[in-house]
Amino acid sequence: MAEILVSPQTAPLDQPVDVIVAGLKPGQSITVQLSTGDRASRAVFEADDRGVVDLTRHAPADGSYRGVDPMGLFWSLERTGGKAGPTVLSVEGVGDRVLERQSVPEGVERLEVRENGLVGTLFAPEDDGADLPGVIVLGGSEGGLQETDAALLAAHGFVTFALGYFGLKGLPEYLVDVPLEYFGKAIDYLSERVGEIGVVGGSRGGELALLVGATFSQVSAVVSVVGSGVVTQGIGPGGNLLQKLSYEAASWTLKGEPLPYLPYEIGDELRARIVNGEPVPLRLAFSTEDGIPEDTEIGVERIVGGVLLISSGQDDGWPSAELSEVALRRLKDHEHPFPYEHVVYPEAGHLIAGPPHRPATDVTYPGPGVTFSGGGAPQATARARANAWKRTVEFLREQLGS
Repeated sequence: MAEILVSPQTAPLDQPVDVIVAGLKPGQSITVQLSTGDRASRAVFEADDRGVVDLTRHAPADGSYRGVDPMGLFWSLERTGGKAGPTVLSVEGVGDRVLERQSVPEGVERLEVRENGLVGTLFAPEDDGADLPGVIVLGGSEGGLQETDAALLAAHGFVTFALGYFGLKGLPEYLVDVPLEYFGKAIDYLSERVGEIGVVGGSRGGELALLVGATFSQVSAVVSVVGSGVVTQGIGPGGNLLQKLSYEAASWTLKGEPLPYLPYEIGDELRARIVNGEPVPLRLAFSTEDGIPEDTEIGVERIVGGVLLISSGQDDGWPSAELSEVALRRLKDHEHPFPYEHVVYPEAGHLIAGPPHRPATDVTYPGPGVTFSGGGAPQATARARANAWKRTVEFLREQLGS
């Protein structure tokens, strides 16, 4: 009798799952489906000579993804228009299994932080008396808190601090004139509870992570995912994208003074895409043809620790590979005494930050009155996200000690 074997059936979101269907007839064709209510994926397989379909070894003959990919059904989930529900893996005529994919892993404690002007959430493994390293987790231009990223990272042996810096009650409404001293307070708060401290950020949070590391000597490691080694213009008020891009203001201040920034450029192609309602590659707003003003480059050589830069080669969000190369050049030119590396995924798009095994099929995403293009091929983006997360965890362990 055929059966579905799933291991593990309950696991954190960033942990892969092995799926095997055994007890089939050799050569039998089956369709394996995954549903979360609001998303679904499928793959058609042919059982091997032993009557087994093993998603860790077998490629589908047809379906939502191609090639051998144990987590293909997970990243290839596409929107159905339905309501979100449990995660169910099913095989017609065989049965189904309900999977629990945890955004907060077992053994991780959550604590909201609203003190001394700080807005964030602390995650920590259950106290075993060990002096664990700490990691500040920064989101990008979406604002808010990256709680899922922080919770999953905590399960790998860190005390993590998902830190908001705009777009939440008690914080600036817009990404404009955000004082770097705020992040110094967050470092002081975390340093009372942990050993070494690292900073991780994605997109604009990647720019910020490098800036925080370059400003505060207590930071011992920085990971910038699809970030920038250049300070870029703020994101201000406005009813639509053109108004927001036209609002000339700094993103960050230090000692009350705005930091110099690379300004947006609103060219004909960008304007036409916005007006015509087409997907907008926001990278068009970042022009480096005339060079990058030196005073906008982040002094990453001042970081007292390792630096991991991660970029995508087909990033439509902004030219992360080019902007991160600025940081790499400075590290090389100053013979940075700590480990540093720039990893580029040539076929991936903008959405590679954060934990893996989540849907990668949304090649566009909503913006202010527009739809943004993320760029890249979904499968390449999914694989880059998984590898980037693995590299991030390993790098933080090596640099911070875990």
